[in-house]
Formats: sequence, C-alpha cells, structure tokens
Amino acid sequence: MTTPHNDREHDREPVHDVVGIGFGPSNLALAIAIRERIANTPGLEDFRAAFLERQPHFGWHRGMLIDDATMQVSFLKDLVTLRDPTSDFSFLSYLQDQGRLVDFLNQKTLYPLRIEFHDYLEWAAERLAHLVEYSADVVSVRPVTEDGEIRWFDVISRDPAAPGRRTVRRTRAIVVATGLEPHLPPGTVLSERVWHNSELLPRVGELLRTGTPVRRAVVLGAGQSAAEAVDFLHRSFPDAEICSVFAKYGYTPADDSPFANKIFDPEAVDVYFGAPRDVKRSLFDYHRGTNYSVVDMDLIQSLSRTMYQEKVRGRERLRMMNVSRIREVGTHVAGVRVTVEFLPTGERELLAADLLVHATGYQPRGLGDDLGEVAKLCLRDEEDLIQVDRDHRVVTVSNVTAGIYLQGGTEHTHGLTSTLLSTTAVRAGEICSSLLARTTPE
Repeated sequence: MTTPHNDREHDREPVHDVVGIGFGPSNLALAIAIRERIANTPGLEDFRAAFLERQPHFGWHRGMLIDDATMQVSFLKDLVTLRDPTSDFSFLSYLQDQGRLVDFLNQKTLYPLRIEFHDYLEWAAERLAHLVEYSADVVSVRPVTEDGEIRWFDVISRDPAAPGRRTVRRTRAIVVATGLEPHLPPGTVLSERVWHNSELLPRVGELLRTGTPVRRAVVLGAGQSAAEAVDFLHRSFPDAEICSVFAKYGYTPADDSPFANKIFDPEAVDVYFGAPRDVKRSLFDYHRGTNYSVVDMDLIQSLSRTMYQEKVRGRERLRMMNVSRIREVGTHVAGVRVTVEFLPTGERELLAADLLVHATGYQPRGLGDDLGEVAKLCLRDEEDLIQVDRDHRVVTVSNVTAGIYLQGGTEHTHGLTSTLLSTTAVRAGEICSSLLARTTPE
C-alpha cells in the first residue's frame, strides 16, 4: 500500500493498473477475476490492483440479515460460477471448506439463507485482504495530465479515524462500485424513531436490549424489504400493532417465472445494450416486476395467513393500510405522529406510533459524489445520462486515456442487472478482460 502523505504530494511508487472504489460483491468479484487471470497468464505478475472500502470491514446489507431470510437468487449466481465454474471461490467451494456441502445439498434448495451467503462473501473477501484497505474513504479523484493527455488518476482517500491523514494512489484506471444509498421521501428527517430499513436489525436490537416499549410501528413501502420489515417487527414486538402503509391494493408477487427470469441472463445484457432507446425503456418497464416493488409469494402468503389467524383470535396486530400514503409526520415526546390518507376517499387517520420505518428502496449514488471533478470528463447523452461502452467503461472526452469503469448505475445502458448479483461474475470477467487488454507497462 502507498504510504500516507499530504494530498498535495505524490510519491513515485509504481503506478497501479486499477484502483477499485468500494469493495462490496461487485468489486470483490472483480478482485477474484484479476487474481485468477494473473495466476493463469504469464507476464501479468506485475499487474497492480488495489481496492478501497470506507467500511472498517467487509459488509453487505448487514442491517437486513434477518435470521430466516433467504437469498432471492440462486447460489450458482455467486461471485464466480457463471464466469468460471471451476473457481475455488465458488459458493460450493465455501460450503466444502466449512464442512457443510452435503448438509446444504440435503436442503434441496437453490436459495441459501442470507446470513449464510453473507458469510460466503466474507470468506471470499478475507482471502483477498491483501488487496483491500478498509476504513479508506475516497474524498476525491483527480486527473493527472502529461503532454495534454489525461493518462492517470490520483485517488485520494482518508481514514475517518484520522481525518488529517491522506493517502494518494496513482492509477491507470478506476472501477467505481460504491453500491446504492437509501432512498427517502423528500423532507424525511431521520431520528431514533424514524429509520430507513437498512438499519432494521441494529435499531431493533437496541430497542430490545434497552427494553424500550413499542406499542405501534409503521412501515412505509410495498417491496420485499418492506414486507420483511413488517414480518420481523411483528415477531420482535409481540404486543405491538404493526401497520404496513403502501399505495397498492396489495403486495405484488415477484415474477420469478423461467421466461421472465431470462432478463437476468448474461446474454440479455447484449440484447439490451444494442437495442434502441425506446426498446430499452419498454424492456425495463415490462420486467420491473422481477425486481422492483415486489414480494416473494411465500412471504405474502405467510403475512396473509398471520392476519387471518389474528382475525380468528380477535386480536389483530398486523394491519395492512393499502391504497394509502403518508401525508404528514410529526414528533412527540416518545415517538412520531403519522397522518395516513386513504386515497380513494381522502379520509385521513392520525397514528401515534413509536417507530416509522421507511422501506422505500435505494438509489445509485451520483457519479459526482464518487469522482468529483473527474465526472466532468464523462460524456453524457441527450437525456444527461452517462455514456458507457459494452465493457462497462465510461465514454470520456478525447484526451482521456485513463479508464473509468462502472459497476452499477448503468441500468440505462446494460439493463436490470446493473445493480444485481445475477451477472456479477460475468461483469467482473468482462471488466477484467478490458483492463488487461489495455495494460501497457511503463
């Protein structure tokens, strides 16, 4: 790793071939692909890669690792299998290493527990710890010009525990994989009583540890995370009323039928990328139901069964406030006051609640948030969207030869799988091949 120094200086350690910004599943898959290609290709021994992660250790949606929640994609769509089924970084290799391969096979399922898949990701990340610096918050990326050509980027990072410390890494290419950030309704003010569902487990754990009473909780949202939050809160606080607020008439089942799921095939990226803009838009709209604002049928049936059983017993704690929206949120001494409007009639109900959980999804970070002034070098189309080539490399102004690659934020060019696990392994291989093809040692 580069030694720390003032960000106005730059020591002359060898230039990196690539620096990855963020180290979630996408850049983890890329790190594996690079390691395996270097190991199997003579002449690549000097290829230099590094990855920077702002978290103090590997973590992926930790706030939603509910004990019995399962993955929504097959374990075969892991970090490597669709790229190289023989890789020893596969989920099956992880199971073998943990002594659970036969036990998992006996479960007769393609969908492991979410906590188990997260453990698999940690297992893989630990094997590549020498390539990653954690607690490294990238504060800027600066172009480096020589003879009028932008040949490198200086990636400046800081350690949150030592804000005055700066580390600079010069690189021929960057791969941005900073993931998604919580999306919240305009004007939302977060507090100890108002959260995004990404904080569900630690927040609920703290309430249970401190014995804080919860008499009513409100969950806003109609997707998988919302339904999981409703179910988890209902189980965690057995004396509380849990109100689920959403604008639909009911939860929409996820379309996981075999033909619809072909939209997640690696080949579908080629089809989408080459299609006219209006066809892209149609494909995206047609198949939103595979991923956005939808819920697994098993969970829908479980919640419905719970509601009916409570109705039979005469104590209804699970309340679905459908065709409704939250119009106002106020605070009081020990909680929040939530005004819910029933849309067909305009009737409003004021709920005194102890918790309000926004299960309102995620959104990509703006490219400027990650790249700063370098974002100005990226070309945009007539809709002001970043232009990206098929190999996930951003199209830049003509004097830039340094590479910018995106893992995520490319739904407009590469389709629904831009932020999903389904093509992570294949995408990592494509970016790895592009990087290696452009490597020219100095």
